[in-house]
Amino acid sequence: MTRPFRFGVVAPLMTDVVTWRDRARRIADSGYSTLLVPDFPLTQPAPGPMLATVAAMTDLRVGTWVYASPLRSAWMTAWEAHSLSLLTDGRFEMGIGTGRPGIQDELLAKGLPVVPPNERLTQVRETVEALRDLDGSDLHTPVAMAVLGPKARALAAEVADTVTFALGDQPRADVERLARDFRTVGDVELALAVPVIGDAVAPHMAPPDTDPAALRAADALTVLPDDPAAAVEEIQRRREEIGFSYFVFGADFAERFAPVVAELAGR
Repeated sequence: MTRPFRFGVVAPLMTDVVTWRDRARRIADSGYSTLLVPDFPLTQPAPGPMLATVAAMTDLRVGTWVYASPLRSAWMTAWEAHSLSLLTDGRFEMGIGTGRPGIQDELLAKGLPVVPPNERLTQVRETVEALRDLDGSDLHTPVAMAVLGPKARALAAEVADTVTFALGDQPRADVERLARDFRTVGDVELALAVPVIGDAVAPHMAPPDTDPAALRAADALTVLPDDPAAAVEEIQRRREEIGFSYFVFGADFAERFAPVVAELAGR
C-alpha cells in the first residue's frame, strides 16, 4: 500500500526567538505536518523546550532530527522523549542516531564520556527499550532512526517506525537497494531528508562544502529541482519507484516549497 505524503521542516533556532516562533507559525500554516529540530548543544536551546514551545502554539507534530545518542544517557533521552510525547498528546516523534561526524571531539570538549562507535548502536537500542517501558501500553512514541551501515539498518528494521538514510552523494540506484530491504521487512515509513533545493543548501542539514552540481551529476536523492512543477514530479517518482513518502526540507525552503506541499499533501 502506498503511504500518503507528509512533509517536515528542520527548523533550528538560528535567529532571535521571536523570529523563530513566527517562522514556526508560518510553517504550520503552509501544510507541513512536522517541525523538527537538530541536536546541536550550545548553538541553540535544547530540543525538548523548543519542541514543547512549538507544540503549544501550533497543531504541528514535532520531533528531533535527530538526538545524538552519545550526548545523554539512554534513560535520560527516553525520559525526555516520553515526556514530550505525553505533554503533546502524542504529537512527538523521537528521531535518534549515533551522532554526526566529529561527535567524538564534541564529547571531549564538553567533558562527556567518549562512546566508541561500536557501542553507540547499543545506546540507541537501550534508549528505545527505555522509551517503550516508559510509554507502557497506553502510549507509543514513534521512533525515527537515521541509518546507513548494515548494523544500523538491522536495528532500525527491528525497532523504528520511520527510517531515513544518512545520505550524501550516493546515487539513486544505491538508495533504491537500501530502501528495498526495508519494504520487505514490515510497515516502516521511509523518510528522505533533502538538504539541497536547486543550488541552495540548508546549512544545518549538509556540510558547508556540499556541491549541488556534483549531487545532480551523481543523481543523488539529497537534491531536488527548485522549479515547483519539476519538484512535484520528482517527489512523486521517489514515492512510486522507491517508497519514500515522508520528505524533510530545511526551514529556509519551507515557504518557497509550500505550493509543492499543498499540491502533494492531499494525494
